[in-house]
Amino acid sequence: MRRGRLVVVSAVLGMSLVAAGCGGDSDDGATGDTLNAEVQEGVAAALGSSPTTVRPVVEPASIEEWEELWAAERAAAVERIGAEGWGLSEDGSTVTGPGGMSIDVASCPAGWSNTEGLTDTEVRLGATMPFSGFLADSGNIAKTMTALFQHYSDEGYFTDSEDKARRVSVTVRDDGADPARTIPLVDELIDSEKVFAVTTLGTAPSLRVYDKLNQRCIPQPLAITGHPAWGDPVNHPWTTGSQLAYTTEAVIWGTYIEQHIDEFDGDVKIAALVMENDFGVAWESAFRAYIDQSPLGDQVEFVTQRVEVNAPTMTDAMTTLAAEQPDIFIAMIAGGPCTQVINDAAANGMKDSASYLFLPSVCKASSFVGKDKVGGDGSAADGWLIVGGGVKDFNAEALDDDPYVAWARDMLAEQDVDYRSSGSIGVGFQYMWPLVQAVKLAGELEGGLSRTNLMLALRTMDMTHPTLVPGVGFNMHGADDAYFIEGSDISVWDSEQQVWVQEGEVIDVSGTSGTCAFDASTARCG
Repeated sequence: MRRGRLVVVSAVLGMSLVAAGCGGDSDDGATGDTLNAEVQEGVAAALGSSPTTVRPVVEPASIEEWEELWAAERAAAVERIGAEGWGLSEDGSTVTGPGGMSIDVASCPAGWSNTEGLTDTEVRLGATMPFSGFLADSGNIAKTMTALFQHYSDEGYFTDSEDKARRVSVTVRDDGADPARTIPLVDELIDSEKVFAVTTLGTAPSLRVYDKLNQRCIPQPLAITGHPAWGDPVNHPWTTGSQLAYTTEAVIWGTYIEQHIDEFDGDVKIAALVMENDFGVAWESAFRAYIDQSPLGDQVEFVTQRVEVNAPTMTDAMTTLAAEQPDIFIAMIAGGPCTQVINDAAANGMKDSASYLFLPSVCKASSFVGKDKVGGDGSAADGWLIVGGGVKDFNAEALDDDPYVAWARDMLAEQDVDYRSSGSIGVGFQYMWPLVQAVKLAGELEGGLSRTNLMLALRTMDMTHPTLVPGVGFNMHGADDAYFIEGSDISVWDSEQQVWVQEGEVIDVSGTSGTCAFDASTARCG
């Protein structure tokens, strides 16, 4: 497979980051997104017109140093919130926060409680995740969630500013990533279990319940999905996402291709395998919007094949795409198909004929691409590229000496959880570390732990995430910036070393993505 090397990412990428996901008021394109002056100025300030530079980051050398850093970062947030006078108003009607953030608590339904799911000794969290179906492997994130909260509860970590020492209990229900199953399970969690907050996994399940959770003023923190809809602090203030937006990922694909367009003689054909669901469509529509708005759009032919989420194999669709003889292939899928497309591309000749092959960020765990899954010497996966969302590959041997990863692996082992059994266990720290910190920070605010303080903590958080690549920020800013992660690595799989190798510098444009008033009826940001 012919493959170039990405050396730099220019301001073109930054100015495009919002083009395919979060803003704009044009009616053009599948997502209706355009650039605006504010975004261009923000990106110019972050990246300039020269090669990007990594934010200087020196990671702590021990778990003790990590904890000291997080304590200092939380303390800074508490001080800032107090100095600005943010929080729940004296009459209990409004929550204010940075960037003009305002949550109308007065509109919460009769009988709503700011402390439901809390006792003096317990915090009850709920979650829906798939332990069955095509995303069943992702359900292993629940093991990370349970282990982390048990560990910190045992340490007395969740003692709040009102001196209430609580343990966090976690109730997880299997929805099979099927929104028809998610709805009654969430109803059970909020009506029968009366949980404090509900975390959901998967775009379609999360979309089906986020209106209800917001109408009932129940936190939906750190939804485990990259759909841009979670960046809506005005219309859905009780919901936040937790990972790089699929739309931003699509723009990075497009920009990478632009940088390598001269390698092709004239036109370039791009093929994509698209999962027939909300997140597959989000990737596809954003990438189409990028092509439409790119000055090189007339050089690009874009062909797709869609597959049902529960399709037993990808082979027929992949064979059809291989017959198109694409120059570039992009997989817009998740779960078990991550491995299937690698094997199919090797079998149908696309791996050798295409110049570039991309996996999506959700396939980064080495358990999807390692030789134990793709077979033989693992060469079938060699050279595949990924916009990795800035997430470290927790299972990689290269991270054996990473202080946080080493600690996390030991913590899991103490609870009889084998991180090597699933890449999703390691990926789980991406989502559950910030949930631990949000609960801790919310408890440190005036008034102690409450639902409104949890949302204020999330939307004020600016912390150093231990499982993100150094240089990728993790922060939100109230109503102005609703995305925690706005950066990524671009990496290539090295089958000999069995590791993702980062190419070039990391991309980070924190604070430039704006917000997304998502309209489910049109599947676009309004």
